[in-house]
Amino acid sequence: MSAPRIAILLPPSEGKADGGRRRPWDPSSGAFGPALATQRAAVAEALVAAGGGDEKLLDARGPLLERARAANITLLGAPSMRAGARYTGVVWEAMSLGTAPEPVRRRASTSVAVVSALHGLVGLDDPIPDYRLKMGASLPPLGKLSTWWRGPLSGVIAEWTKGRFVVDLLTNDLRAAWDPPSRGRGVRVQFVERGASRAGGVVGHDAKAAKGRLARHLLESTVDPHDALEAWDDARFALVLTPLS
Repeated sequence: MSAPRIAILLPPSEGKADGGRRRPWDPSSGAFGPALATQRAAVAEALVAAGGGDEKLLDARGPLLERARAANITLLGAPSMRAGARYTGVVWEAMSLGTAPEPVRRRASTSVAVVSALHGLVGLDDPIPDYRLKMGASLPPLGKLSTWWRGPLSGVIAEWTKGRFVVDLLTNDLRAAWDPPSRGRGVRVQFVERGASRAGGVVGHDAKAAKGRLARHLLESTVDPHDALEAWDDARFALVLTPLS
């Protein structure tokens, strides 16, 4: 029996692998490139005009800032690698797709997408360059990126998620960059510590790791995604599920 159709929205990772061997990055590349190439090029050009960004824009300093600036001013034509390999942060380490059986990896390639301040939306097999930029940043002349992306990104996500159950594992700044379709089926997920008040979610290293484990659990499941969410068992975190619409 085939697995139910699911669409998992994940945040990008601040930690990224260096370099790349694939073709030079082009804004029109990847599954969503044709629809978002104009917006991607505009963000890349604005980053070049900003000298790659300063400490405030990039929320970085020292060697991390220098690496980020160097990457941001050379985006067009930069070496690329699969998004699933480029992102190396806690969520991605915990999801550990490299250790997953081949059917799970195949499902991930069509069922997971990343909401990104540079790309808008990328699939795991899409080629992306090294970069640093947060969706909550304000980048002249575009303004606050979550607001600037909302229109085009909402349309692309609505098209990609049509007929699927959406699991939104994004951070709040990324959630601000798209409006769920009015008739969409799915949930936004918050993690709360067991025994704590459910008034608000928690963040941090452990919660990020739990997010990666949950994504892996959903990709391995063959039951309805909502049932898979209900069945997820974690020693530390419980889930609070909010309907998308």
